[in-house]
Amino acid sequence: AEYMGGIYHFHINFIYLFAVDMFKVVSFSFVKSNNISTRFLTTAIPQVEKIYLDQFKKCSTQALVDALWVQGYPSVYLEGVRPLKKGIKMAGRAITLRFVPFRPDLMKDKPKGTQSAEYLAFEMCNEMDILVASSVGPWESIGGDIKFLRLKQKQVAGLVTDGSVRDSNVLETYGFPIFSHSTTAKQGPATMIPWGVNEIISCAGVLVRPGDVVVGDDDGVIIVPHSMIETVLKIAQEREEIEGIIKEELERNPSSPGKFYPFSTPIASNSDLAELLRKKGFK
Repeated sequence: AEYMGGIYHFHINFIYLFAVDMFKVVSFSFVKSNNISTRFLTTAIPQVEKIYLDQFKKCSTQALVDALWVQGYPSVYLEGVRPLKKGIKMAGRAITLRFVPFRPDLMKDKPKGTQSAEYLAFEMCNEMDILVASSVGPWESIGGDIKFLRLKQKQVAGLVTDGSVRDSNVLETYGFPIFSHSTTAKQGPATMIPWGVNEIISCAGVLVRPGDVVVGDDDGVIIVPHSMIETVLKIAQEREEIEGIIKEELERNPSSPGKFYPFSTPIASNSDLAELLRKKGFK
């Protein structure tokens, strides 16, 4: 502590460890107390095994939405969030970043430089992580080529936001998937401030917890709760196999899809679909 001008000034530094092999990250939030900006360590983020992420990349977002629906999770699709560049599949663990509306007093309290929330979030990311950023509005910029160069260097699995990004022509060359509401030339600092890191956030109206699995393809982005990883994968893979059998049958013997589709599980044993699956040796 230093005594200056009749006030004790405390300089607080937190040392945080990134256990890359265990993929554990910590979360921070910012508060202002007695004119001192402080970072509070909160919770560790659960790891997601690479074998699961590889399997998620093979699943369509449609199958995952269906699997989550039958498990009681209807709100998992990020409405309006689209890929900056099509033809890229994405799956990774969520690291979250929360923006808040601009206010002059909060801007004064905001940690500066490398201690600003977005830069802390960047450093928490690795090649299996996807940064999920909640904007204050769909047309507000969360960043552009200079900021996100760091994500390229970190070789992240992706970037998702319900806001917009700048410098889209450059970002397309960075080599990692980017999903956003839109692109823009606007600046973000006059409208919003990066504030929370690895908190529970709402992105495009969907709850995202740090450690959830984020999956994206040409049809958009969905969030798989961490606790549902194995269950959802099993259901989604089974549904995709059944749908493949149905489509193959309809191509071979043209008829109304209503004979087999849509379907729900468990499949009635006396149904046309059950008979078809038995013929194909599906168990």
